[in-house]
Amino acid sequence: MAAGTSKEHAIFETLKHYIRESKIIRFDGNGYSDEWKATAAQRGIDCEASVPLMYDAYTSQQSVEMFESMKVMNRVELMARNEVKWDMYIKKVQIEARVLGDIAINHIIPVATRYQSTLLDNVYKMHQVYTSEKAERLSAHDDSLIEELSEHIAVIKRNVDEMVEARKQANVIASERSRAIAYHDNVFPFFDTIRYHIDKLELIVDDELWPLPKYREILFSH
Repeated sequence: MAAGTSKEHAIFETLKHYIRESKIIRFDGNGYSDEWKATAAQRGIDCEASVPLMYDAYTSQQSVEMFESMKVMNRVELMARNEVKWDMYIKKVQIEARVLGDIAINHIIPVATRYQSTLLDNVYKMHQVYTSEKAERLSAHDDSLIEELSEHIAVIKRNVDEMVEARKQANVIASERSRAIAYHDNVFPFFDTIRYHIDKLELIVDDELWPLPKYREILFSH
């Protein structure tokens, strides 16, 4: 504009420059999806999904040179900060794992088992009152729910036990970085599986028995 270009033309030329500059990182899809990871790999962009490994970028040669040239931090200080970051990550995942395990074992499974016992009692009484053929027909739905409850409970219990064991194995690792990686790779993956089956139980168990607010109650409570 100082050279006499109109404001609109100056904006247009500036935008063209930045559009070209940012082309390699622009993506209109879901940035958390596998599609972006594949696209990033094709473009030669680092798309690391592991939080503990992301911290390595702070101590890369390029980062160290930048921080040192600006007299902000040196390599030793950057490495020390990474130790703190790994420790914080470990503690956060550890706390979440402990809370998830406690909720699953001490709150969800007992309630699901109690509801299952109610259904079993109902099926038993059906067979006491009606003929075997009629009782089986009338209690078919309860039988299906009982089996479904058992499957979800078993998966939750097994995964919580395996998660606790994975946490124990990770805790004996001396290196903060390696321990953080173990928590990410071996402990955190259990979260989604346990959560999935608890969500399924939420849809089945009697509303009056369920110990936590259900999604619809959180979203649509009046």
